[in-house]
Amino acid sequence: MNFLKAEWKNLALFNYEVDAAILEKYLPAGTEIDIWNNKCYVSLVGFMFKNTKVLGLKVPFHVDFEEVNLRFYVKRFENGEWKRGVVFIKEIVPKKSITFIANTLYQEHYETQKMRHEIIENENTHTFIYQWKIDKKWNTIQLETKNTLTEIKVDSEAEFITEHYFGYTKIDDEMTFEYEVTHPRWEQLEVLNHNIEIDFEKTYGTDFGFLQDAKPISVFLAKGSKITVKNKRKLQSIPVLEEMY
Repeated sequence: MNFLKAEWKNLALFNYEVDAAILEKYLPAGTEIDIWNNKCYVSLVGFMFKNTKVLGLKVPFHVDFEEVNLRFYVKRFENGEWKRGVVFIKEIVPKKSITFIANTLYQEHYETQKMRHEIIENENTHTFIYQWKIDKKWNTIQLETKNTLTEIKVDSEAEFITEHYFGYTKIDDEMTFEYEVTHPRWEQLEVLNHNIEIDFEKTYGTDFGFLQDAKPISVFLAKGSKITVKNKRKLQSIPVLEEMY
């Protein structure tokens, strides 16, 4: 059964290379860090939820809204193949009820803050701006792109960042929630310029304060599409007992 249907639109993805050891305590049981080209990534992602339905219903005033999240990439081996997914450090949205539902039902790490966005369309370029307010200060991510869509190439860095189809949530050291996210392959707009004005420590805690002085190693704008989030399932690790002789 589907938990949520929506459109994810205009995904601004700022990607940082980090030491995998920083992420170990956030790693859900049964998963491992997914590495691309010998790099471990975290991504700062801003985008729009559009036409959102929860359990098939549109909730008034909760249909279109912004989200900004910080995430990293994992994989899990099951039935002879690797499932590639993401783990969210924090997801910021402007609606308290969305935070309540996500944190209660999915044990996610949502937080409610004032948010706003702007899209500026010129003849040859588009500008995408996402903002959220913490301690009376606006944090900003901004991208300027060309206005022509191009495909995301197979085996590219952009494909690695965008083509993960599962979400994993750490419940405790032995239990993990897994949910599948379905969407068609996305297209991208070439990024010309970008700007970041964020207090990383206030937004994401001391573990990620170092990103304040880090520069993203890549920046993408994925156009997005309709998406479906399926109901979660519980993955329980079973401790291996030593045989007694």
